[in-house]
Amino acid sequence: MIHELKEIIEQAKINQEQKKKSVLVTVVDLEGSSYRKPGVRMLITEDGRMTGAISGGCVEKEIVHRSASVFQKKEAKIMTYDGRYRLGCEGILYILIEPFTISDELYTCFSKAILERTIIKTESFFTKEDDARGNFGTCIHFHNSQSYCFSKHFNPKDPNLSHSFQQRLKPAFQLQIIGAEHDAVKLCQMASLLGWQVDVTTSIKDPKTKADFPGANTVIGSDPESIDFSSVNTNTGIVLMNHSYVQDLKYLLKLADHSPAYLGILGAAKRRDTLFSALFEYNPEISEAFLEGICTPAGLDIGAQTPEEIALSILAEIMATVHNKKPNSLKHTTGKIHH
Repeated sequence: MIHELKEIIEQAKINQEQKKKSVLVTVVDLEGSSYRKPGVRMLITEDGRMTGAISGGCVEKEIVHRSASVFQKKEAKIMTYDGRYRLGCEGILYILIEPFTISDELYTCFSKAILERTIIKTESFFTKEDDARGNFGTCIHFHNSQSYCFSKHFNPKDPNLSHSFQQRLKPAFQLQIIGAEHDAVKLCQMASLLGWQVDVTTSIKDPKTKADFPGANTVIGSDPESIDFSSVNTNTGIVLMNHSYVQDLKYLLKLADHSPAYLGILGAAKRRDTLFSALFEYNPEISEAFLEGICTPAGLDIGAQTPEEIALSILAEIMATVHNKKPNSLKHTTGKIHH
């Protein structure tokens, strides 16, 4: 996930400024099943501090112990962790531990890619052998063909490298919240914990700032007439939280020509038919597909009452919609949870 790599790179940059060494830990292969999959990462600082995690907490202590030689010798290594005997999982993890250095050029390219919401690719080179040491490492590739290695000593053209793991990291899911009440604040906070890019639109007449919305990427004042939806795509979710029928109607008319991954409206179920009728009245060409895609009232029926519970129900519905999943209890699942 791009937000996990972003957190790791930000912390590594801080470590360098404080003259502290870092190593990057990446799960590069898996035989069987595990709590998390190849591509998950964590950062270890030389004082033992960890950023991120590659499991539920059971593997990390051993990784910290076995990373000591990487700090000392500045040489990458591969370790395996057999969860069949120590975890509830049924797989063997292949874990790459490598020296991690963020050059100014790499940091600039990464920051630009995050801002411009472009795809980032990584490729890790390794061998499938426990405690193997040598020329292993990871390179990161940007859309402008610029590439960098995380370790300045790593040579990706070494013909002895037998395996590679490639990962394609999409921009963070974008959630646009239109509204400025207490429930919108809670939704913003909880969505940011998922690593989503949260952009908030408030009323021009009652402008707010990022200080009012912890976790927000941007907070701007706008109205249905001037708001810009040109960036809306299938990696965008929108939740209308105006507590105003008229405002909701105006925003929906503006959104009729767009196709977000999710469109939800906070409000009572009894006003849904009235709202849809008004949409047809003002825009007879509006498609049935657009209307069918509107989730109102927004959220799954989980008995939510408080702003926090309502935010949870909305986030769960967004995730189910984006992943094309029908909400169901995992206790009814047979076989693998993830495919």
